[in-house]
This record gives sequence, structure tokens and C-alpha cells, in this order.
Amino acid sequence: MRVLLTRPEVDARATASVLRDLGHEVIVDPVLDIRFADTLRPEFDGVSHWLATSRNGVRALVHFEADRSVPLLAVGSSTAALARQSGFTTVHDADGDVTDLVQLARDRVLVDGGTLFHAAGSEISGDLAATLSGFGYHVRRQVLYAAVPARELRPETLAALDGHAIDAALFYSPRSAAGFAALVAASGRLDECRSITACCISQRAAEALQNVSFRRVLAAPRPRQSDLLDLLQQCVS
Repeated sequence: MRVLLTRPEVDARATASVLRDLGHEVIVDPVLDIRFADTLRPEFDGVSHWLATSRNGVRALVHFEADRSVPLLAVGSSTAALARQSGFTTVHDADGDVTDLVQLARDRVLVDGGTLFHAAGSEISGDLAATLSGFGYHVRRQVLYAAVPARELRPETLAALDGHAIDAALFYSPRSAAGFAALVAASGRLDECRSITACCISQRAAEALQNVSFRRVLAAPRPRQSDLLDLLQQCVS
């Protein structure tokens, strides 16, 4: 199959390699560009644990030279794997979503055990800081990066849409899904999506595509790449 991959460039490279190993052709068109808040000086004093709700949160902590000996609580396995690869010595994996990350913090961290630092993006899914604060934790959330929407779809994507040459599209976040929906509408190619199956990392990502008439919109039962690739396999079988 020919698969459209909408992840930011830094993650798309590895995912595209996985997809090609599975026998798919891949078009990479990042609809978001991740940019760090380089004018910011993060306040890392007194932090006992890092909270990472995405791989970009881990990258932001590395970018701002956070202490990698401080334990990190990751939302899921992909984020946890990147944290370990990036040199964080103690990493705990919630293996789920923000709700699971809250439970992990409650299981692993004493309420009076210091400050939990959430490396956040400019837009967040769920209010992790407020939820943990409600349980008595001291949480410091700082916006360390932003996901900036692309201005237009790439020429290769537009040509493939015009030729009805895309079989499936992968969406790894609600922001990416919403970004694609806006760009494809602006390009005047909504009808060209009718032959494409959209495979989404979550139900929220699927809901962001409600104005695009895809052939099918599938949502992974859990926010894991393995589950998303299982959805893609459904398109083959």
C-alpha cells in the first residue's frame, strides 16, 4: 500500500523505515513542525520528577539540559524508550494516556516528595498539572515547545491525492489530524480523500477528522504505535 505519514519530521524518519520494512510505500508530509521555546529559561530548581506526555517533551528536556539523573515518568512506551535512549537513568512507563500517567505518579511519587515538572507543549491534551494538584502534588508546568502547523501540503502529497494514489493515512495526534484536515480543505481536495482509510492513534484524533470524508476512519484501542500498525494491517487484509 501507499501510506501517507503525517508525523513531525524527527519521528517520521523512523516510522517510515518501519513501514517500508512492512512492504509499504511511504509519503512523508509532516503537518506540524516542532519548535523549542528558546527564549525561555526553564525553572528546574527543586524538581524531583520529570513528567513527559510526549516524545517532544523528552526532546525539550534534553534541549534545555535538564538533569537526566532525575526520574522521569513517561506517558507511554514510545516516550519512555526515547527517554532511555536520551540518557535518563530512571524511567517509568505509564503505558497509556494522561490518565494512566496520573496513576503512575500516584503510585511512584510521595505527595510531599518534591516538585513534578511537566515539559509541556503550547497545546495540551487534558490538564495533567491540575489533576495531580488536586491530589496534593506540587506540579510545575512550563511550555517548552510548540507544534507549528505547516502552511500547505507538500507537492508529492497533492499529486498523490490528485491521482488517488494514497491507500491509508496515519495520524499520531489530534493536532496532526486537525492540521491535515485544515490543509486538505484549503487545497480543495476533500473529495480526493474518499478512497483513503485514516488510521488514528486515538479516538480524539479520529474526531479531528470528522469534516473529511475518508473511506473509513479507524481509531486505535490504545495510543501505541503497535496498535496503530495493527489498524493499518486491517486495510491490507
